[in-house]
Amino acid sequence: MSSAQKFKTLRGFRDFPPEDLALRSHLFERWRETARRYGFQEYDGPPLEGLELYTEKSGDEIVGQLYAFRDKGDRDVALRPEMTPSLARILADRSRALPKPIRWFSVPQLFRYERQQRGRLREHYQWNVDLVGEDSVDADAEVLAVALDSLRSLGLGADQVRARVSDRRLLAALLRSAGVADDRLVTAYTIIDKVEREPRERVAARLVEEAGVTPEVADRIVGIFDATGLDAVRESFGDDPEVAEALDRVRDFLGVMDDLGFGGFVEFDLAIVRGLAYYTGIVFEIFDRVGEFRAICGGGRYDRLLELVGGDPLPAVGFGMGDVVLSELLKDRGLAPTFSREVDWYVGAVTPAERPLARQLAGALRASGDSVVTPLRDQSVRRQLKSAASEGARRVMLVGPDEVARGIVQVRDMADGSETEVEIRSLLGDRAPGDAPGVVAAAGGSPA
Repeated sequence: MSSAQKFKTLRGFRDFPPEDLALRSHLFERWRETARRYGFQEYDGPPLEGLELYTEKSGDEIVGQLYAFRDKGDRDVALRPEMTPSLARILADRSRALPKPIRWFSVPQLFRYERQQRGRLREHYQWNVDLVGEDSVDADAEVLAVALDSLRSLGLGADQVRARVSDRRLLAALLRSAGVADDRLVTAYTIIDKVEREPRERVAARLVEEAGVTPEVADRIVGIFDATGLDAVRESFGDDPEVAEALDRVRDFLGVMDDLGFGGFVEFDLAIVRGLAYYTGIVFEIFDRVGEFRAICGGGRYDRLLELVGGDPLPAVGFGMGDVVLSELLKDRGLAPTFSREVDWYVGAVTPAERPLARQLAGALRASGDSVVTPLRDQSVRRQLKSAASEGARRVMLVGPDEVARGIVQVRDMADGSETEVEIRSLLGDRAPGDAPGVVAAAGGSPA
């Protein structure tokens, strides 16, 4: 291989130098802090799972979207594209012994072999929050509140983001009322999930071709989405008892969101379908209000997924919030943290003779929890002061022979330039200055 060979990051993957990692860490901190305020506990799983874990839930067609391969043990495996199946697998063996509801969250790195586009890469980190073992609308509302609370903690209020909410049970009732057979509901969901991205004529044509409905029924289904508000749906379809029951459930959910303080974030929108087949109830997606970005977050109720991987039948609700779109949104809105190099101390020595003592002082400061940078070779005072500035040191301590002879060091505050004398023994605590001959004597100590 030529010495001039350059290795590039794989398409759709990212490097995280410190300035980029700072934003990712900022997100992770807020995600974890918010989850813990709601009583959720963190878990994790392996990044490599058996392929059948994903095909069981989504069908064989998902394989083309995965990093899937046969490993050296002749097993079909895949890098995890999402976390919910892993959660279901983990809980399949443990859920009976856990108090309900189970409140778990994770921040995994996920992989999908997809076409790269704005807001979507082939790898990303995703905050997954799941509440298992409770089927009330309060559980649905609490999970959405966690998502919105985290965004609010990042500076994104109700004027910046909105949660669009619907209910799979309501949509199923409306589709049945329009004439869709039960065995074609999932196909219809997948088609009408594109109702905002494809022409209505194309959606109607696909319903005829793929869901097996008549053109009249297809037109009736497309017409449902002309009345997307809660009151409009009730006025048009509320005579159907199944529709009326589902509307009451959505109304109760919106009331709980209002009680939790997030009513201003939430809008009922029948066009939110969530194409995945395993959703069974309330579904939601969170967007920026301007509409410049892809969905920030998506989730909903999935009451039968645990059964698919051999677990007990338990109701569950959860969401996933990726770092890619959210990072772009924070940068665009001026809410991303500003990266700067900084440490608490720069500790150096005026001459080589003081370097052992400087190392001891640096060690004592680090032991107390401070961050410290020291020069790794002999340098002039001028060079050391320049290094201290480039490292973003808040305070500088240069150990010099005259000060050591008096048992003190000079500490400079880099913000205002003020200098303070500090006793060496007060910095070292119980540890006497070290083994360097001359330095020990000059500092007024005795060999340790």
